[in-house]
Amino acid sequence: MHTLDEILGEAQAAFAAVDSLPALDQAKARFLGKNGLITEQMKGLGALPPEERKAAGARINQVKDQVEALLKARREAIQAAQLARQLKEESLDVTLPGRGEAMGGLHPVSRTLARIEQLFASIGFAVADGPEVETDFYNFTALNIPEDHPARAMHDTFYVEGGRLLRTHTSPVQVHYMQQHQPPLRIIAPGRVYRCDSDVTHTPMFHQVEGLWVDEQVTFAELKGVLADFMQRFFERDTMPVRFRPSFFPFTEPSAEMDIGCVICDGKGCRVCSHTGWLEVLGCGMVHPNVFGHVGIDAERYQGFAFGLGVERLAMLRYGVDDLRLFFENDVRFLKQFA
Repeated sequence: MHTLDEILGEAQAAFAAVDSLPALDQAKARFLGKNGLITEQMKGLGALPPEERKAAGARINQVKDQVEALLKARREAIQAAQLARQLKEESLDVTLPGRGEAMGGLHPVSRTLARIEQLFASIGFAVADGPEVETDFYNFTALNIPEDHPARAMHDTFYVEGGRLLRTHTSPVQVHYMQQHQPPLRIIAPGRVYRCDSDVTHTPMFHQVEGLWVDEQVTFAELKGVLADFMQRFFERDTMPVRFRPSFFPFTEPSAEMDIGCVICDGKGCRVCSHTGWLEVLGCGMVHPNVFGHVGIDAERYQGFAFGLGVERLAMLRYGVDDLRLFFENDVRFLKQFA
């Protein structure tokens, strides 16, 4: 049998040799566990003569208390060492200069939208809003888009339950507005639109701004003047070459595509403008009388023009971005350039 003095010496050496709490618990079990050395000493008391049991029991309890004291002291020492290491690893030099708070910034598309709204507001255009989930009537029929038009096809339009669809342009906002207000009207309708398309220059969701001016004597000349002035101020150019090419849209007649002189190469010809010196920026035209018929406006008395431009398209040109998808991938390296 181990003597009590030997057990005490072994416990002291065993506790001193460990430097972690799990290892200390294992060492504790060797001496104070169910089958530990001290426990075995207690079990052996019954084999001693009765007159020796009291003194032997007292000595065993004394050694047990000493072992527990050694255990407690070693546990506290290990915990203190662990805390010291943690504090050292997490130490902070308060004399170092602070990093300061990082400043966020508006998304480039938000910046572009705000600029467009500001410029049109300066010449009297109000901002109108409408639902993004539309009916076939507001998105197509009221805009004079025939039943067999390709835009109604499933591969171009997101249809949802109940015969509704995600609007493919913000022109339905104009229809809602004309139903609720009488001319003269002068509005822009910025917002998100949705189409089944995705590549370097297209995304399933993008932003458009549709514009509408209805009054008694509105002509194509006003249309050209408003849009040419807007482009010149948007790109902050002293002069901005513009041209209008005949086109076709169901909701306008006559219709046109508007081009501006390339803002990248100043009309000299580059990859962005396909070496033509011109950039297509929007579609426009005089409001078709059939559209007025759907909203109860007298087409004999009132005329109007409408236009639609892609916000991401203008943002790409203004900020020199060559991939539309960068606007929606949330890459901080890209976005922090606009902080």
